Amino acid sequence: MLRDVFFVTLPGSLALDLTGPAETLRLSGQFSLHYVGPLAEVELTTGLVVSRLAPLPDILPDHSIIVLPGVNNSATEFETSPAQAACRWLKTQKTRIEQGDIQLVCICSGSLLAGMAGLLDGYQCTSHHAVIPRLRERVPAALVKDNRIFVEDRHILTSAGITAGIDVALYLISRHLGPQAALDVAREMVVYFRRTGEDPQLSPWLQYRNHLHPAVHRAQNVIAAEPESPWQVEEVAARAHISGRHLTRLFRQYLGISVRDYHEQLRIAIARQRIQQGFGLEKAALAAGFSSGRQLRRAQQRWQNE
Repeated sequence: MLRDVFFVTLPGSLALDLTGPAETLRLSGQFSLHYVGPLAEVELTTGLVVSRLAPLPDILPDHSIIVLPGVNNSATEFETSPAQAACRWLKTQKTRIEQGDIQLVCICSGSLLAGMAGLLDGYQCTSHHAVIPRLRERVPAALVKDNRIFVEDRHILTSAGITAGIDVALYLISRHLGPQAALDVAREMVVYFRRTGEDPQLSPWLQYRNHLHPAVHRAQNVIAAEPESPWQVEEVAARAHISGRHLTRLFRQYLGISVRDYHEQLRIAIARQRIQQGFGLEKAALAAGFSSGRQLRRAQQRWQNE
């Protein structure tokens, strides 16, 4: 039996917040998708007009999933009449969500709308990093987590921005249909890595790229192409066409970490993905270039304490 998923579609909804999770779930073949809202027709952030939206339903089937995509400017667009209508409707679903009859999924700033409806009081949650300060201000009773791809607390899933909706959809597929089904969809979508809820929004693949030094970028490209390899500083430096001593100084100056630490963080990220794909600890550690599961655990503990 197909599980019903209701996407609450508002004016100014982020197109990828809507279509990313929708397409991911569709590819599994096990979800029935519905698009609902207070208006019959809305324009998304890309200018795409979505019409023939069904009204917000009074009663949802048991085991349904409500998805709240984010909007372009949550500071203003969640104050509009359509958003307020959706907020009132969400309040009517609160009891069934708390009981587990319905699952709520918030993408990006969708968590702010859920919080405004009183659904996140006492719940661990997250949102796009730019929205988190506003979420804390508007929903002080929410237990907001920084720098997380998604957070699950009881029957509510909240996630970071935009592409994180795909990660959440893959997680839902894994939860309801099994890890292999999620992996099959990820492969179909050419999503090489599946991030978990424990992964940071600002992953090591992106976190240390906000600089303009070409030699450092060249070195990062070398390591990132084969992070499981036992790179030595001098070898990376040679490929970046500078000396090892100079590369070490540049990493400290532009990234604030050593070459070894950068390499280790990439390896940890890969190991996490392999574990999420069903690998055991030892196999995941070896695939990421660690000598053992014990070495992987030590590396993880070292960065948890940073």
